[in-house]
Amino acid sequence: MDEVNASGAGVGTGAVDELPGELLMWVLIVSELLVFGAGLAAFLGVRITDPEGFAAARAHLYPALAGINTMVLISSGYLAARSLNLRENARRTAARWHLAAAMGLGVVFLVIKGYEFAQKAGVGISTETHPFFTFYYLLTGFHAAHVVAGIVILGLVAWKDEPRNIETGTAFWHMVDLVWVLLFPVIYLLG
Repeated sequence: MDEVNASGAGVGTGAVDELPGELLMWVLIVSELLVFGAGLAAFLGVRITDPEGFAAARAHLYPALAGINTMVLISSGYLAARSLNLRENARRTAARWHLAAAMGLGVVFLVIKGYEFAQKAGVGISTETHPFFTFYYLLTGFHAAHVVAGIVILGLVAWKDEPRNIETGTAFWHMVDLVWVLLFPVIYLLG
């Protein structure tokens, strides 16, 4: 049954109240998922008009490196999630080390992505080369910006490591993971 506040209005105890972390972070997460979803939909829509050109452009990518990056982000997400359990069990130092390791793996992701971008630039592949690369750079670059933001957020929650803060920060980090798990097959593997 709903509680009643001082004015007599009902105070909901629904699904929104049971979200881990802060509501505003979930608003941000949903809005970011919608932006990435729209970008992926546009990518797939344009791909329909030139499947051969997209396949030829995709051949210039490094799916093995992207696969490694997938494992890096999934591992970092595990470490971030594990930090909450450690913090709730009064293992504060271990929780902070897990968050630091998750951040470190985020940096590894960025180094690999930077190498990939540098390789493309080194052979003259830019956003102007083909519509595939316009989407490639926009989607993976926007995602890399979110990895940077996630590293900063994890650093802040390691510093202010209350369980609610860790829940909020790891929710954002898991969104970053999820987006990459969607980008990876669509951009790197779709024939």
